Amino acid sequence: MFKQLFSLLKLRIGIIMMFTALAAMVVTPGQPLDGPQVLVLAFAVLVSAGSAGAFNQYFEVDLDRLMQRTRNRPFVTGRFHKSPLWLLFILLLLVAGVASAALVLNGAAALYIFLGAFFYAVIYTVWLKRRTWMNIVIGGASGSFAVLAGAAAVDPAMSPVPILLALVLFFWTPSHFWSLAIAKHQDYADAGVPMLPVVIGDKRTAEVVMVNTLILVGISVLPFFFGLNWLYLAAAVSGGGYFIYCNYLMILDPSVKLAMKSFFASLVQLVVLLAGAVLDVYLLG
Repeated sequence: MFKQLFSLLKLRIGIIMMFTALAAMVVTPGQPLDGPQVLVLAFAVLVSAGSAGAFNQYFEVDLDRLMQRTRNRPFVTGRFHKSPLWLLFILLLLVAGVASAALVLNGAAALYIFLGAFFYAVIYTVWLKRRTWMNIVIGGASGSFAVLAGAAAVDPAMSPVPILLALVLFFWTPSHFWSLAIAKHQDYADAGVPMLPVVIGDKRTAEVVMVNTLILVGISVLPFFFGLNWLYLAAAVSGGGYFIYCNYLMILDPSVKLAMKSFFASLVQLVVLLAGAVLDVYLLG
């Protein structure tokens, strides 16, 4: 049961968003949050992201049934019966996350947490995914809102560093998911989802990913010029350099193996970048 819930709520994505918000909290100048406030921020981002992930699976049963990657999800297999009670559960999760942030943190943080869930559940899942290859570009902004929520919890006025990190997340999402979409090209084609590789082919998509990654790595260096130190810069350059290298390999050979290598490299890049930002503040800040 726990494994099925973990899958339904897409908690892997939720945990990434949670740590992204916490990293933004750390790098934002201002009065540090106390222990309970940090816990509420983590809880609010995690359960709100979980509500959006669950709605995505509730809404997309027909697509998930057609794709090898998703056909074992609990609504597809029948492990969870698709009933309106699940929509109530999803709504309660979202309310719990947004309300706790509003009560314990501030209205700005609560708004960004809501927008993150809204962009993934409604803008991406309902509106864009089946209509345009731009789905993950616009819908992927949900990750940026996690950064803004963490920063707003400290200072709603927002300083340059978290704004830049939010931009990094905005550009990171397409490179991350388009790499996966190259590897799962046939899945998306079978389901009729216009992911970029289905529309323009794997080779051209790999080239687009490279351009996008170069932009995100360039932006990721900028916080060094707005107060972060050499440790962060080293993390941005090393993690970004590895991601670019894997993108280059994928251009040479947009195979499943190298597309997945690029996909996992995106995770390495993000983890290294966020860890570098946090350690930079704690050790050198």
